[in-house]
Amino acid sequence: MPLKSTSQALKPKIDTSTLITSVDIKLQHSERSPLRYLSGYDPHIISQIAELVEDNKLGEHFLSRYPKKHDIRTDKALYDMAIALKNTHMRQSDPLSKVIFDEKINLSHHALGLHSYVNRRQGHKVKAKNEIRISSRLKHTPFELLQMVVVHELAHLREKEHNKAFYQLCTFMLADYHQLEFDMRVWLVAEEVGQTPYD
Repeated sequence: MPLKSTSQALKPKIDTSTLITSVDIKLQHSERSPLRYLSGYDPHIISQIAELVEDNKLGEHFLSRYPKKHDIRTDKALYDMAIALKNTHMRQSDPLSKVIFDEKINLSHHALGLHSYVNRRQGHKVKAKNEIRISSRLKHTPFELLQMVVVHELAHLREKEHNKAFYQLCTFMLADYHQLEFDMRVWLVAEEVGQTPYD
């Protein structure tokens, strides 16, 4: 039986699949970057936002687009707003039983709003109980951004998935939905870097 050379004998056995590569490091940095909220958008637009962050001017930019935050502070006021939107655009959809601000919703849910459905059988009838919860963080945003999140959750009453029909319904209720969704992402960047103008 031939002997192994010294270099072969000293060579450690390493599972290379567990090694961290430069690609992994870049991915970790991008996942931690406040600009992660804008992933998928045009790189030119992202670089403009990054420049505003670098110059500490993102809050100022945001104020020029949305000069003040809304005054909806209570669950009742939020519910009334959601019902008005529903009655205007989705009268035939299942009823809403509750719309509230929720302090427990944060970005670990990857959401600013959540919706839930509970079907209960009462005799021969099935009653749907629909609830919408909106992150309490949205008490400190412009009205347009709060409205966009409420519209998003209302659209889920009819469309469960984020498909073409879902976004058509969102833009039916709110014509500039896509612009507002982008602006909400910019607000999240501003909040994370400490440049939100609405504190």
